Amino acid sequence: MITIFTKIVIVILSFHILKNQTNRSSAINTTKAQNPGASAEAIQHHYDASNDFYRLWLDTTNTYSCALWEENDNLESAQLRKIDFHIIQSRARQARRVLDVGCGWGSTLQRLVERHGVKHAVGLTLSKSQAEWIASFNHPGIEVKLESWSDHSPKEPYDAIISIGAFEHFAKANLSNTKKVEGYCKFFQRCHECLKPGGWMSLQTIAYGNICKEDMSPFIANEIFPESDLPRLADIAKATEGIFEIVALRNDRNDYKRTSQFWLSKLKANRAEAVNLVGEEVVVRYIKYLSLFSIGFHTGTMDLLRITMRRIDKPRREPLQVDELITEC
Repeated sequence: MITIFTKIVIVILSFHILKNQTNRSSAINTTKAQNPGASAEAIQHHYDASNDFYRLWLDTTNTYSCALWEENDNLESAQLRKIDFHIIQSRARQARRVLDVGCGWGSTLQRLVERHGVKHAVGLTLSKSQAEWIASFNHPGIEVKLESWSDHSPKEPYDAIISIGAFEHFAKANLSNTKKVEGYCKFFQRCHECLKPGGWMSLQTIAYGNICKEDMSPFIANEIFPESDLPRLADIAKATEGIFEIVALRNDRNDYKRTSQFWLSKLKANRAEAVNLVGEEVVVRYIKYLSLFSIGFHTGTMDLLRITMRRIDKPRREPLQVDELITEC
């Protein structure tokens, strides 16, 4: 027989459970509303220039990020080596579900399901052209979503997460460093929520090297990648603290120097066709951008980070608060 006291306890417990569920839902909505990264329009400004234009100077896999080079590589073999590296680092081989944040034209998604035995690979992009391209694969194991990481709410957790060349768009250039790192914290917290216990993540991003932000050419931010800013390695370390263990780190900036030079050479070789597709002004702009990237990675003003992380399943500290974040350098 249930006593009056027991009924009161049940009511109180039910109230607290409902309150916690409401708070959890509110936190997710807040994360979505406070995404500090580039808008869909800013992403489409760059990546939706023309699929045929990019195909002129990328490799046959349409991979638009720094390759991983060995001595006798061509561009395609170096790109596939890079993709395989991240798949191995994230422990995604033979996994049931893998998330690719910023999936580009789908080369990593294809590699996951066609060569590494992944059952279901999900890609996120804000580029309509990229999403349509991936949808044209019509592959039952590949799913592409036209949405940001902050809007992504999977029905079940992933075994692994890969993000290559997207993190550069996760903070706007006009943000203070505190706000930038706060946004990065939200990204990694979302990845932590989406990963199953024991899951791994592999991240690749350009980062500031031996340069002050103010000394960077405004051309890149204004003409090539609007609403985007690079992180520093310290930003990533701070944002992952307590929820991801950084297991391995590489700075392969010379690989991006070589990748940029290959892209630049191919674009110049196909200049006439490129002009027919997107116009002289766009081609001149891209030639300047790729030239600056080649110089930047050669001199060390920009780094290329590849970071392997393991999910900390039982964090022993609360997520970072704003007043704990690192301040402007």
